[in-house]
Amino acid sequence: MKSTVLRMAPVLSLAALLTASLTGCGGMQSAPPQKSLYDRLGGKPAIQAVVDDFIGNVAADKRINGFFASTNIPRLNSMLVNQICEATGGPCKYTGRDMKSAHTGMGLTEAHFNALVEDLVKSLNKFNVPEKEKNELLTALASMKGDIVGR
Repeated sequence: MKSTVLRMAPVLSLAALLTASLTGCGGMQSAPPQKSLYDRLGGKPAIQAVVDDFIGNVAADKRINGFFASTNIPRLNSMLVNQICEATGGPCKYTGRDMKSAHTGMGLTEAHFNALVEDLVKSLNKFNVPEKEKNELLTALASMKGDIVGR
């Protein structure tokens, strides 16, 4: 047992020495923390532009526009911007209803959900949102699918 401890001690000391010299070196800095998805998307103005375009896509989409026929569009716009802003790490606060209660009784199918996602992707592509950020946003929004479809 003693020999194992003694053999490990120099390795631990070397690791400690390397760590200390790297962190203490003025020229070496750790990588800056990654910006939030909100910041990488361009903040609230960029989210607002995408949502404005997205709502236009949904309005023109015969597969799903009937679900929005009696919707207060300016309120929907504001809620979507705040929801996306909050979901991506921005300073906004979504104050609307939860997705489950908001969609109960609508009879939304996976096809409806996919149509909505297609309309969003069309807007994200129009504004040249990079693939990484697009996928992160779509992943965050996909987590709501279970609360929307089949309610």
